[in-house]
Order: sequence, then structure tokens, then C-alpha cells
Amino acid sequence: MSSGGSDLVRFVESVLGVSFGDSVSDSVVVIITTSFAVVFGLVLFISKRSSDRSKVVKPLVVPRSLSVKDEEDESEALAGKTKVTIFYGTQTGTAEGFAKALAEEVKARYEKAAVKVVDLDDYAVEDDQYEEKLKKETLALFMVATYGDGEPTDNSARFYKWFTEGNERGIWLQQLSYGIFGLGNRQYEHFNKIAKELDDLLCEQGGKRLVPVGLGDDDQCIEDDFSAWKELLWPELDQLLRDEDDVNSPSTPYTAAIPEYRSVIHDPSIASVKDKFSNLANGNVSFDVHHPCRVDVAVQKELHKAESDRSCIHLEFDITGTGIIYETGDHVGVYAENSNEIVEEAGKLLGQPLDLLFSIHADNEDGTAIGSSLPPPFLGPCTLHTALACYTDLLSPPKKAALLALAAHAREPSEAERLRYLSSQQGKDEYSQWVIASQRSLLEVMAEFPSAKPPLGIFFAAVAPRLQPRYYSISSSPRYAPNRVHVTCALVYGPSPTGRIHKGVCSTWMKNAVPLEKRHDCSWAPIFIRTSNFKLPANPSTPIIMVGPGTGLAPFRGFLQERMALKEDGTQLGPALLFFGCRNRQMDFIYEDELNNFVAQGVISELLVAFSREGPQKEYVQHKMVDKAAEIWSIISQGGYLYVCGDAKGMARDVHRTLHTIVQEQGGLDSSKTESMVKKLQMEGRYLRDVW
Repeated sequence: MSSGGSDLVRFVESVLGVSFGDSVSDSVVVIITTSFAVVFGLVLFISKRSSDRSKVVKPLVVPRSLSVKDEEDESEALAGKTKVTIFYGTQTGTAEGFAKALAEEVKARYEKAAVKVVDLDDYAVEDDQYEEKLKKETLALFMVATYGDGEPTDNSARFYKWFTEGNERGIWLQQLSYGIFGLGNRQYEHFNKIAKELDDLLCEQGGKRLVPVGLGDDDQCIEDDFSAWKELLWPELDQLLRDEDDVNSPSTPYTAAIPEYRSVIHDPSIASVKDKFSNLANGNVSFDVHHPCRVDVAVQKELHKAESDRSCIHLEFDITGTGIIYETGDHVGVYAENSNEIVEEAGKLLGQPLDLLFSIHADNEDGTAIGSSLPPPFLGPCTLHTALACYTDLLSPPKKAALLALAAHAREPSEAERLRYLSSQQGKDEYSQWVIASQRSLLEVMAEFPSAKPPLGIFFAAVAPRLQPRYYSISSSPRYAPNRVHVTCALVYGPSPTGRIHKGVCSTWMKNAVPLEKRHDCSWAPIFIRTSNFKLPANPSTPIIMVGPGTGLAPFRGFLQERMALKEDGTQLGPALLFFGCRNRQMDFIYEDELNNFVAQGVISELLVAFSREGPQKEYVQHKMVDKAAEIWSIISQGGYLYVCGDAKGMARDVHRTLHTIVQEQGGLDSSKTESMVKKLQMEGRYLRDVW
């Protein structure tokens, strides 16, 4: 054996920990070394495969909020510029639209502004990151809507809860200059509550208020309110974002670009969005406003008697196997469709065939963003019929921005001029009267200006808002109906000021819905659950008072089903008063037999019904409350709960005033102490309202 082979054998012996002795031939050496090489190679290969597998199973994930790339991109964007963050809290998209439009105008006015538009829900992954991130903001503008009974919108609820509950921060936002524009409706008691509270807290914690909080009123023309607020904002931003030499020179006039999507026409053989959606199986996913779940209508029936000239529908959605869960007192959001009659009218006004298959996109073909457009209301190819039926609000009065977009595409100069005038400051009063007060729908306005036929990309981005879900208080309890969501819906039907018969989109759909019990090919709708704080007391023996005339009875029907289930399980129930109201016992006393049964079973202690059209004088629920003032005061003063559900603009206000009177008179309190006690009830969660 050669000396090289001898050395190799010694190496192998040392690695393997064995001795081959001195009599080893060259052929044996070859066998040994080859075997060793193969074994060594296999070890390396297995080690490499194992390493590769571990890389797949355990990827290194960098949290988005801590991403170095994001920080680098932001630093690069800010080079020599001032960061301006525009936050929005939106329920229907209006606040988001205002935020994006404001961002475009700030960019156009100020070269040194680095503008970022932020959804409040996306601002921080975890609540404990809010403080760290807010400390880095120096100039922030907030567009925040107030929703429901003075509540934050779904996408701002988490931020609002964190910001309002942290009362021990002291002065920590000295570096922040801010402005707030609120979106609300003056008809509601808590007009722009969220914007006002946010403004107070930012100021208390050291922030510098640039301009008074803007109080947008959607009951009138909120666009005018927004424009007026911006006129106050620009001089303040001039001081912060323009160079000293430029501060006193006039700003360049700004004309907002009309938002548009890129539209693409597709071959009819491609499956449309609705077709794809209808073929999806319901999986174990989380359903919300952006990801509803398709469910069938199991039951649909009329609740009013034949003598009634109105209609109220009881409808049940079948949620079997969907993974949807709800609690008593929650809301269900329902995406309904415009009727075929409305869709066909819209198709004619646009001058387009309803079977046209198209898609819309918020970016150019090269992937760059088009501008301030909101995300498209639907993804993928869609027929025009489906787009107009499922995704387009055709019956609300159009905003001024929509009139401007129509004017830009009106072939008749006189029509274009008239549309521009209605959307101008000079035409403010006429717009207020002709569009808002007259409740002229978008379709009615388009019919008045037949030469205005905008392209589809303009129509869906700038003219027609997205059709919003309708929310209903669920009128069942999952203890009683775990696989069904019950809805109690009054039909919206009647003449508008222009003489047009207005038919509510969702209530009309429910009126015409065909249930599974009547036809296998039944009606269906995309739905989702919106959680609510409108809940029964944790202790079933706590006394409760429920006030709910008409369809305001809905959540209380769920409450009573819940109490019935608890009673059947042997739970001791506290007293329960129900104040219900309707016009006439022979016409619209909905769920009468059920309510009487709840009384008979001891689930309701006392049922008090006000019939507003039976006697010589109209009697409402607040009158019945006055009759029971002593009992109401006894329940409230002993830790009981008061619930009110129904119309916010009329009934809920009257009940609120009546409550004040009862507390003041029964408690022997002055007006100041009465106000304090009612507020205390609200703060403790013992006076809850579910109003619309």
C-alpha cells in the first residue's frame, strides 16, 4: 500500500474510531474511502434537506409595524420634507373620501409636505404601539365620523377606546399640531360626539389645535361644511408648510381632479364576480363588513294584519354550517340589491347594455396608483347589471362632487353649466332646495340631465357611491335559535317631495324575498354580524325596563327569548317591564301572541302597550312611562337597567325627556342633579339605547 493510501487509512481510522491493522491492500483502501465518502455525502445531504425544511416551517416574520423597510421608505420620503398624516374613521366611505381628497390638495399646495393617509384601524397592530407612534407625529389631520348613538365607526373603535380610556398620560403631545373635521348628523342627540371628544383630549394632552373642530352635518350639505373648514385650515398650514418668502404670496388655485377608475371590458365567457361568489363554500373564516357570508332566507312572513295599509316583515336567515355566531342584542348587516326596475333605469341613463362584462381598477396598467379614488366596490369582472344591483347607491341624493363629474361629461353645454352651478358656492341654496330638501335621487338627477353619460370608470369612482349594508337589531337569541338570525323590518314605501314613490332598498328586497320553505331556489343575501353593547345584565335577577315601539321591539324579542331559555334552565329572573307601542291592536300589534305568552310564562312582569290611533288622543310609550313613574324610579334607584330601542329623532328624544322628568320628580332632585344622575346611568351602562 502506498504512503498516500496509508495516510488516508489512518485518517479514516481516526474519524471512525477503529483500527484496520497493517495488512490493508490498495483495493480495500478504495472500498473504505469510497464508502466513507458516500456516508459523509449522505450526512451532508440530509443535513441540508433538514435545514431547508426548517426554513419553510419557521419563516422569519418581521412585524409590519416594525419593518425596517417601512422605516427606511418613510425616512427617504421625508428627506427635506414635513410629514403630514391624515387619519380617517369611516363607516360609509365619506370620511375616507374626504381624507384622500384633502391629501391630494395638500400635496398640490405644499411642495415640502410628505402626506400619508392612514386608516385608524391600520395605524398600529397592537394597542400598546399607539403611544409610541403618536409621539412621532408632528402634524396630523383627523377625518372622523360619529356613528349610531354617539359611537365611533368600526375602523376607529379600537383607537378611540385606547385614547379615551388612557386618562393618566398627562401632557405628552406637545410636539403635535392637529386639526379635526367631524362627520355627523345634527338630527341625532350626540352630534359629532367622537370629533368633539377627540379634540378635547388631544388639546388636554398637549396638542396644539390649528383650527376649531369642523362639525360636518350630513343632514344638510356636508361638502360645504368641509370646504368651509378647509378655508380656515389653509392659512395655518401656510405658516407650517410654506417657506418664509412664500407665506404672503397667493397660493396657486387648486381644482380637484375628478376621481376615476381604469375600466377594462372583458370577454363574456369569463365568470363574473357574482357567479364566483355564489359558488364559494362557506369556510371557517371571520365575516365582517368587507367579507360578508352568503346565507339563505329560511322564513319570510308578514307581521301586520290584513287591515293595515303598511307592512312589517319577519325574516329568518339560515346560518347553519357557516361558522357565524352572534349574541343577543347584536346587529346584523345585510347587503341587499336594487330592484330590476331601478337597475334597468340606470342602464338606460348610462347608455350601456346591462350584460356588459367589465372590471374597474384603482391603478394604471403599470401598477402606479391613479390618485384619490377609493378602493373599487367590487373585484374582478362583473356584469353592469350586477354592479348596479349589488354595489351602487342609486337612490340617495347625489353629492356636489357627483354633479361636477356629471357636468364634465354632459354633451349639452346648458346642462353642463346648470350642473356646475348647482355644485358651486353660488348655487348652494338651490342645491340645498332642489337636491337635498326635495330628496332627489341620483337617478332622478341623471334623468334631468340626459346628455350627461359618464364613462363607467368615472361613474363608479365619482358619481355613484357604494351601496351600503343596512343594519338591523337581531330579533332572536342564539339560546333559542342558534342556527337562525331573525330580522324584524318595516317596509319603507311612500311618496318623496318630488312625487316619486320611494322604496327602501333593503326593506323592499325583504318584502319580495322568497324563503326556503316555499322554494328550493330561495332568496339569499351576504350578511355579517356587528357586535353591540346592548346586552342584558350579567345577573338575570337584575330588574330591567324595555322601551321599544314598532320595530324597536326587535332586540327585546331576543332578550325575552333569552330570559325564557334561562327560566327553563331554572334561573331566577328579576322583574321586567316592557313598554311597546303601535297604532292599532287590529292592524300592527306585531308578535302579539308571543308577547302574551311571555307574560303568561313570567318572562315579562308587565306588558304596557300604547295604541296611538285607537283613542280620541294619541298615546305613545312615553305617556305609559309617566303612568308607571314610581315603579320606573324604584327600579332605576335600586340598580336596574333601562333599555330604549327605535327612532332616534323622535321617540328616543321624547323618552329621554320623560326619563329626566321621572328622575327629577320621583327623586326630588333639581335639574342639575337630575342631569348628573342620568349621565351616571349612561356611564355605568345601565341606560342603553339602540337607536337609528
